[in-house]
Amino acid sequence: MKIRYLIAAAAALSLSTTAFASDNGEASFKKSSCVSCHQQDKKSVGPSLKDISAKYAADKGAQAKLETKVRTGGSGSFGSMPMPATPKTVADADIKAMVTWILSLK
Repeated sequence: MKIRYLIAAAAALSLSTTAFASDNGEASFKKSSCVSCHQQDKKSVGPSLKDISAKYAADKGAQAKLETKVRTGGSGSFGSMPMPATPKTVADADIKAMVTWILSLK
Protein backbone atom coordinates (compact mmCIF):
# COMPACT_ATOMS: atom_id res chain seq x y z
CA MET A 1 0.00 0.00 0.00
CA LYS A 2 2.78 2.46 0.88
CA ILE A 3 4.51 1.74 -2.43
CA ARG A 4 1.40 2.88 -4.29
CA TYR A 5 1.50 6.20 -2.49
CA LEU A 6 5.18 6.59 -3.23
CA ILE A 7 4.64 5.87 -6.93
CA ALA A 8 1.66 8.25 -7.06
CA ALA A 9 3.66 10.99 -5.35
CA ALA A 10 6.61 10.53 -7.71
CA ALA A 11 4.30 10.69 -10.74
CA ALA A 12 2.60 13.83 -9.44
CA LEU A 13 5.92 15.53 -8.80
CA SER A 14 7.25 14.73 -12.26
CA LEU A 15 4.08 16.07 -13.90
CA SER A 16 4.12 19.25 -11.85
CA THR A 17 7.82 19.74 -12.61
CA THR A 18 7.09 19.54 -16.34
CA ALA A 19 4.23 22.01 -16.01
CA PHE A 20 6.43 24.37 -13.99
CA ALA A 21 9.25 24.13 -16.52
CA SER A 22 6.81 24.94 -19.28
CA ASP A 23 5.46 27.99 -17.41
CA ASN A 24 8.94 29.06 -16.40
CA GLY A 25 10.20 28.59 -19.98
CA GLU A 26 8.39 31.61 -21.34
CA ALA A 27 9.68 33.82 -18.52
CA SER A 28 13.25 32.54 -19.03
CA PHE A 29 12.92 33.09 -22.78
CA LYS A 30 11.96 36.74 -22.29
CA LYS A 31 14.52 37.32 -19.54
CA SER A 32 17.33 35.87 -21.66
CA SER A 33 16.76 38.34 -24.53
CA CYS A 34 15.82 35.56 -26.96
CA VAL A 35 12.85 37.74 -27.97
CA SER A 36 15.26 40.07 -29.75
CA CYS A 37 15.61 37.43 -32.53
CA HIS A 38 12.60 35.11 -32.10
CA GLN A 39 8.86 35.70 -31.93
CA GLN A 40 6.21 33.16 -31.11
CA ASP A 41 4.12 33.40 -34.29
CA LYS A 42 6.27 34.93 -37.00
CA LYS A 43 9.79 34.90 -38.36
CA SER A 44 12.02 37.83 -37.49
CA VAL A 45 15.82 37.57 -37.35
CA GLY A 46 15.39 33.90 -36.42
CA PRO A 47 12.57 31.44 -37.03
CA SER A 48 9.31 31.67 -35.12
CA LEU A 49 9.00 29.48 -32.05
CA LYS A 50 6.02 27.70 -33.58
CA ASP A 51 8.09 26.89 -36.69
CA ILE A 52 10.79 25.43 -34.44
CA SER A 53 8.22 23.37 -32.55
CA ALA A 54 6.67 22.09 -35.79
CA LYS A 55 10.03 21.17 -37.30
CA TYR A 56 11.05 19.09 -34.29
CA ALA A 57 7.59 17.68 -33.38
CA ALA A 58 8.37 14.13 -34.52
CA ASP A 59 11.99 14.12 -33.33
CA LYS A 60 12.31 12.15 -30.10
CA GLY A 61 15.74 13.66 -29.43
CA ALA A 62 14.59 17.23 -30.02
CA GLN A 63 14.83 18.33 -26.39
CA ALA A 64 18.52 17.44 -26.10
CA LYS A 65 19.40 18.71 -29.59
CA LEU A 66 17.75 22.08 -29.01
CA GLU A 67 19.21 22.49 -25.53
CA THR A 68 22.67 22.02 -27.06
CA LYS A 69 21.89 24.37 -29.94
CA VAL A 70 20.59 27.08 -27.58
CA ARG A 71 23.67 26.76 -25.37
CA THR A 72 26.33 26.63 -28.11
CA GLY A 73 24.65 28.36 -31.05
CA GLY A 74 24.83 27.19 -34.63
CA SER A 75 23.44 27.66 -38.12
CA GLY A 76 21.91 25.84 -41.03
CA SER A 77 18.69 24.57 -39.48
CA PHE A 78 16.54 27.45 -40.72
CA GLY A 79 18.83 29.20 -43.16
CA SER A 80 22.25 30.74 -43.16
CA MET A 81 21.78 33.23 -40.29
CA PRO A 82 23.86 31.92 -37.37
CA MET A 83 22.43 31.78 -33.88
CA PRO A 84 24.89 33.00 -31.25
CA ALA A 85 25.70 30.93 -28.19
CA THR A 86 23.70 31.69 -25.07
CA PRO A 87 25.74 33.47 -22.39
CA LYS A 88 26.99 31.34 -19.50
CA THR A 89 24.95 33.56 -17.18
CA VAL A 90 21.84 31.69 -18.39
CA ALA A 91 21.49 28.53 -16.32
CA ASP A 92 21.15 25.13 -17.96
CA ALA A 93 17.85 24.70 -16.08
CA ASP A 94 16.53 27.86 -17.76
CA ILE A 95 17.56 26.56 -21.19
CA LYS A 96 15.83 23.26 -20.46
CA ALA A 97 12.67 25.12 -19.42
CA MET A 98 12.77 27.32 -22.54
CA VAL A 99 13.15 24.37 -24.87
CA THR A 100 10.35 22.47 -23.11
CA TRP A 101 8.09 25.49 -23.53
CA ILE A 102 9.04 26.03 -27.18
CA LEU A 103 8.39 22.38 -28.05
CA SER A 104 4.98 22.60 -26.37
CA LEU A 105 3.82 25.38 -28.71
CA LYS A 106 1.40 24.43 -31.48
